[in-house]
Amino acid sequence: MLQIAFKEWAVICKALAEGKQALILRKGGIAESGGEFKPEHARFWLYPTYLHEHRDGIKQDAMPLFEQAIQERPPAGMLRFSHFAEVTGVYDVRSEDMALALDDMHIWSERTVREKFYYRRSGIYVLPVRVYRAAQVHELPELPEYAGCRTWVELKQGLPTEGATPVLDDRAYDEILRAIDRRLNPIAFA
Repeated sequence: MLQIAFKEWAVICKALAEGKQALILRKGGIAESGGEFKPEHARFWLYPTYLHEHRDGIKQDAMPLFEQAIQERPPAGMLRFSHFAEVTGVYDVRSEDMALALDDMHIWSERTVREKFYYRRSGIYVLPVRVYRAAQVHELPELPEYAGCRTWVELKQGLPTEGATPVLDDRAYDEILRAIDRRLNPIAFA
């Protein structure tokens, strides 16, 4: 059973669910302690949000994902959990060039990456995540205590993860991890 959920743009959740990206870029929400994100949990449900969705926040070629995410939005007052993730690393990236070097590995626009990078302090977290498709989709009511600009939400009930399947196979995911590490730890590969 997994009770922790991670709030993220619905279009990013869609990209993760389809294997179009296997990392999360995170700065932090205003409701978080000091406005700073902390990588507190290694496993979590992807909690699609629609409040901060911006067409100009993603790359043009990701627009079909944006449209699909909007079309698949659950009814008002409901949440839909279909995928969960396991964090397999944490990078605290303090170089804008390094953050931008990941451009082909996610769907955020360059402008969005820069805005997030320079929000409050320079830097951004990069979380490589292995995403799993749940054996069944879970729908829960959206409760008032889940609201706000925060990353982590403890659901009222744990949801089963048994029978889930990885979105990317082991080989594909390992290749992504190596690519991230080469870009963010270049000395190790010099």
